[in-house]
Amino acid sequence: MGILHEDVVIIKQTEKEDEATVITINCPDKTGLGCDLCRIILFFGLSIVRGDVSTDGKWCYIVFWVVGKASIRWGLLKKRLLEACPSCSSANTLIYYPAESQPPKPPDVFLLKFCCRDRQALLHDVTQVLSELELIIQRVKVSTTPDGMVMDLFFITDTRELLHTNKRKEDTYGHLKAVVGDDMVSCDIEMVGPEITACSQGPPFLIPPAISEDTFSLEMPDGCKHGSLQSDSVSVTMDNSLSPVHTLIQIVCRDHKGLLYDIMRTLKDYNIQISYGRFMTKGTKDCEIDLFIVQADGKKIVDPSKQNAMCSRIRMELFRPLKVALVSRGPDTELLVANPVELCGKGRPLVFYDITLALKMLSTDIFTAEISRHMIGGREWEVYRVLLDEGDGSSVPRRKIKEAVWRLLMGWER
Repeated sequence: MGILHEDVVIIKQTEKEDEATVITINCPDKTGLGCDLCRIILFFGLSIVRGDVSTDGKWCYIVFWVVGKASIRWGLLKKRLLEACPSCSSANTLIYYPAESQPPKPPDVFLLKFCCRDRQALLHDVTQVLSELELIIQRVKVSTTPDGMVMDLFFITDTRELLHTNKRKEDTYGHLKAVVGDDMVSCDIEMVGPEITACSQGPPFLIPPAISEDTFSLEMPDGCKHGSLQSDSVSVTMDNSLSPVHTLIQIVCRDHKGLLYDIMRTLKDYNIQISYGRFMTKGTKDCEIDLFIVQADGKKIVDPSKQNAMCSRIRMELFRPLKVALVSRGPDTELLVANPVELCGKGRPLVFYDITLALKMLSTDIFTAEISRHMIGGREWEVYRVLLDEGDGSSVPRRKIKEAVWRLLMGWER
């Protein structure tokens, strides 16, 4: 059975502002495909308001209804979704299933060294440029000197895989220059050596004394653990009586940015296959999700201990998909944000962008910033550490900073 390449991903844009754009995906299936697709949609700044998934284990049919800003590059989104679909990166007019997929080649890592005079919201503006250019920040080290100069070190990968070319580098320089202007002192991009690449993508770092399980609240209130449905809690139940071959997971929770991605990445880490699923928002807050699933061996989840473990994990991931904390460093304040890393090594997109945007909206300056990987609570986390510049006596209460960052990360800024 063949399918035209251009029909693998179809995007039907809406002509009305209050209607959703429909994305239809018809391709060979693989465990974790839904997670990969949701991550891409989240990276493009879109929210999924409804979804339907159906698969026979070999071929899948997925429909997402999405909303977002008007400036979405739909052609580029379609290209990225095509690349995530098994067998869909082929240049052939027709693609067929089955086809052996080759393990992806690790992306080249580049070091962007950027020096300029400091100003308010500079880090967010640079982060926004990198995001628009599809340059993924893997690690960052930002510091401010006493004389008002900023040295930014970004370890980045290029979604377009063109950063080794002079044209792509010059395009990046031009976009950064347009934002920074005459404040730019120097800017350089170079591919890092294997030893630096291994350091930036290899085993997670040891936890420094400043970061531990106690830094973030990794546990949920007892009420949420037992599934009581309060305004900000999560209900997750399993049922094996409605299908002879599938386990049904039913989820009711408050909507947030990347909700479907958080569910899909959790199931992907458990190697769970979704045979049929339905996702729908109700009003502006609540969501209902029904998922008919099987284990890797194609069987139901009948072990009560496995059921309880999965329900508890999903509740935790949806109740607090990211961890936010403010800690005192002597007279200074450090903002810490952590998000769990998928077992494949990928983290949630646009977290650093949202952090810097929230601080920009609060007119709160950044003195230093760093992204790194840590083992916390037996899991790998991507940790964003931002030392706030309060030298002139910030008038923004610390509690308000934490709340503003949290709400923007969850998509509740309005």
